Amino acid sequence: MPKPKNTPRRPAPVAPASPCPCGRAATYRDCCAAFHEGRATAPTAERLMRSRYSAFAVGDTGYLLRTWHPTTRPGSLDLDPAQRWTGLDILGTTGGSAFHTEGTVEFRAHYTVHGHADSQYEHSRFVRESGQWVYLDALPPA
Repeated sequence: MPKPKNTPRRPAPVAPASPCPCGRAATYRDCCAAFHEGRATAPTAERLMRSRYSAFAVGDTGYLLRTWHPTTRPGSLDLDPAQRWTGLDILGTTGGSAFHTEGTVEFRAHYTVHGHADSQYEHSRFVRESGQWVYLDALPPA
């Protein structure tokens, strides 16, 4: 029997040779998968933010929780299986390099849910915790 049209589905799998969901000019294997699989850590706040966006796109809640600051991390995370992440625009960054301990990334993440396109704007704060970049929280709208 075919599934009803409104049944939520899991995110479409991203093959290792597919373009990375984060929008960089690299394959998923050579970009965010290395972070998701623990083969590398994000060297900047922006790369962490991009890898977290990709984790939303591929449904990797474990990575999202591991890269969330312990003081603001939720106990669990449930992603909407009907939501498809379709693009990421980095609007600006401050700090967040290998020489910083704090940084911000301003972005717009595009998605569709039940066939309707929308986007989420956020100005996120990141900090280094034990040498690793982690997501802290979102700054309030200006």
